Amino acid sequence: MFSRILVANRGEIALRIIRTCKELGIETVAVYSKADKDALYLQCADAHVCIGPGESNGSYLNIPGIISAAEITDIEAIHPGYGFLSENSHFAEVCESSNIVFIGPSSEVMTKMGDKTQARNIAIENKIPVIPGSDSTVEDQQQALKVAHEIGYPVLIKASFGGGGRGMRVAHNDISLVNSLAIAKREAEVAFKDSSVYMEKYIESSRHIEVQIVADKYGNVIHLGERDCTVQRRHQKLVEQAPAPNIKDQLREDICKAAIKMAKGVNYTNVGTVEFVVDGEGKYYFIEMNTRLQVEHPVTEMVTGIDLVAEQIRIAHGERLNLRQKKVKSEGVSIECRINAEDPDNDFRPFAGKITKYSAPGGKGVRVDSHVCAGYEVPPYYDSLLGKLIVHKKSREEAIACMKRALSEYRIEGVKTTIPLHLNIISDQRFATGDIDTHFVENLIGEK
Repeated sequence: MFSRILVANRGEIALRIIRTCKELGIETVAVYSKADKDALYLQCADAHVCIGPGESNGSYLNIPGIISAAEITDIEAIHPGYGFLSENSHFAEVCESSNIVFIGPSSEVMTKMGDKTQARNIAIENKIPVIPGSDSTVEDQQQALKVAHEIGYPVLIKASFGGGGRGMRVAHNDISLVNSLAIAKREAEVAFKDSSVYMEKYIESSRHIEVQIVADKYGNVIHLGERDCTVQRRHQKLVEQAPAPNIKDQLREDICKAAIKMAKGVNYTNVGTVEFVVDGEGKYYFIEMNTRLQVEHPVTEMVTGIDLVAEQIRIAHGERLNLRQKKVKSEGVSIECRINAEDPDNDFRPFAGKITKYSAPGGKGVRVDSHVCAGYEVPPYYDSLLGKLIVHKKSREEAIACMKRALSEYRIEGVKTTIPLHLNIISDQRFATGDIDTHFVENLIGEK
C-alpha cells in the first residue's frame, strides 16, 4: 500500500480523504491556500504545505505548485477529491509523467469523457440511448438554428467541457436561442477556458439518475446501484437519495447495465459516475460521465457499507477489485442534503463571513461530513459548500423523519445557509412520495 498521499483539495472532501487514509495506515500531506491557513482539518494531516493565495487559480488550480509540494514531501500518489483539478486530464498527465500515481482514471480516459460531445458519441457507439441533439460542437448561429429546427424546441445548450450548471442555457425559440448561444459560449470560456458548446433536446419534466461504478485495472467493473439527484437549483444538486424512489425495477436494471457498458467501452478504471436523465415516460438517456468521486458519494456508502475512497486508493495501487456484483447489497434508504452558505431567498447568493455558532446534529443513522466550526471564516473564493448532512434508515419514511429531525437540530449562525430550504423540501408531500422532477425546487420557492 502507499505510505504517503497528497490531498490536492480543501474543505470537507480533504478531511474525508484524510480520515480514510488514516484508517488504511497511510500518511497524508494536505495542501492549502492562505485563505485556509487556519482550517482545523489541516491538523488531521501528517504534514501540510501552503501552495498560494486565496484565489483558486493561484493555489488549488496551480498545477506546478501542487507538483512542487508533492516532490518536497516525497509522496507516492495524489488524491484530487472533487472539483478543482479532479477532472483535469492535463493534471493527471503531469502526475503520470512525474511518476506520481493519480488516484483516478487515466488521463486518456479523462480526455475522452471530459469532452461531452465525444462522450456522447462513445455512448452512441455502445448503443446507449442519448438525447437527440447535435452530432458535434455548435460553432455559430446558423448551425444552432438548423439543429433546433431538426430536433424541435425547447433545446438545451451545454458547454462541451462543462459542469455545475455553468455554460448551460435553455432556449424556447429562435430569438432566445441566438441570445442564449452567445451567453453560454461566454460562460463556458470564463469557467472552462473553452467556449465550445453543443445542443440537446430539452426534456422539461425529467428525473436525474446516476449510477456509481467501480472498476479495476484488470477488466473487472461493477455498479453500486443508482442515486437520485433530481432535486436541484440552477442545474446544481441540492438533495441526493439512494435508492431512487418511484422507478421501476426494470428501468433500474437497464440504467445500471448501461453504466457498466459505458465504463467498459472506454476501459475505465477507478471510481466514476455515469449520469442519465429519465423522462416522464420512463425512458432513460445518457448525459455524461464524471471521472471522479462525487459530492454525493456518501449515500451510496451508507446503503452498501462500502468505503469508496478506500476502493479508489486500493485500485490506484494496483489491487484487484475484491467486490463482486452478486455480493453487493443495498440496504435501507439514504438521503443527503448539501448545506451551502447561500441565501435561498436572494437567488442563492453565496454568503461569505464568520460562523458565530455551530452545532451539528447526531444520533443513530446520522452522518455529518463537514470541515467547519464556530469561528470559521467562510472564504469568498470557493464553492459555498459547508458540509453534507446524510441519514440512513431502513425505510424512506424513517429516513425522511430522521432528516427532518437532524435539520431542525443543525445550528449554523453568522452566515445564511440552505438549512431552512432543506426543511421545506423534506417536509413537502411531493418529496415524500417521490413525485419530483428537476423543476421541483423552483416550483417550491415560487409557491412560497
